[in-house]
Amino acid sequence: MAGGNLKNAVIAFLAPLPSILFYLIFLSNHHSQTNESFLSPLWAWCYHHPLLLANVFFFLNVNVLFWVISQALSSHWMIDLYWTVIPVMLVHYYRCHPLADYNRWRSTIAISLTWVWSLRLSHNYFRRENWQWGAREDWRFTDMSSQYGKHWWWVSFFAVYLSQQVFIIGICLPFYVIHSVNVPLNIWDSVAIIVCITGIVVAYLADTQLHDFVSRNNKLKELGKPVVPNLDEGLWHYSRHPNYFGEQLWWWGLVIFAWNLGHGWAFVGSLVNTMCLAYVTILVERRMLKQDYRVEAYRRYQKTTSVWIPWFKSSPGGKDKNA
Repeated sequence: MAGGNLKNAVIAFLAPLPSILFYLIFLSNHHSQTNESFLSPLWAWCYHHPLLLANVFFFLNVNVLFWVISQALSSHWMIDLYWTVIPVMLVHYYRCHPLADYNRWRSTIAISLTWVWSLRLSHNYFRRENWQWGAREDWRFTDMSSQYGKHWWWVSFFAVYLSQQVFIIGICLPFYVIHSVNVPLNIWDSVAIIVCITGIVVAYLADTQLHDFVSRNNKLKELGKPVVPNLDEGLWHYSRHPNYFGEQLWWWGLVIFAWNLGHGWAFVGSLVNTMCLAYVTILVERRMLKQDYRVEAYRRYQKTTSVWIPWFKSSPGGKDKNA
């Protein structure tokens, strides 16, 4: 167990090195030239197309390399972990690019918030996995592998990796905007900061309450006692998925930064991510209803509790809340 954990940790640390080293070489070559016209065609292309370059890095290093690694390990666990890391890498990438033009305070705030978000999500990941590297892959990938059978090895490239490029690059578009427009801070930056921080706090509290609930149920199982069928306390008393709600607040808070800078189009990534999360919500609730011991309690929970946005309980006989 310890050996496998160490092996997975080493693989996780080494996996992004190709992109990091290439980018550092590009920056070194650019800084060594006093005139962009003397750059080689490769470095000139990297200089003039920062957003495309980010996509090339993602395709080659994540889609291709991570996929190859997943085939060797027979598990797609690493992409789940790197959801917490890639946004941090991207925000620093956009800031360090030679074409970057930004307000230093806004950039520093965005980077600081992204690190806090990443540390929160990474902590939740390792806490959930009992502090193991790659102990298991996302249950949705496991379900899909059963669904596609012998074709999963190639379907996984598109379903697990290529789709992640659309989501992650898309939701991180505000980072590109923040480092493309240099204007002073204003009141809307304050609104964006409040929304982002609120999202991080809500997600942290919700995940912590869920972790405590699962831990208590595991102890009850060990003692041979009946488990509690459903979490209906704390934020979960007012929302069936408060962790998802908090996560969405974070990403839409970043959209406010981009909108404030005159690039409202950057909302497209968060919109796609929200639509995807809505579908994931349906899958999660279907999974809950497949567990016999909690069917009755969860159906009652669905009838009385808002889906995402925390709100007061409704009457069991009333209509379902879909806030």
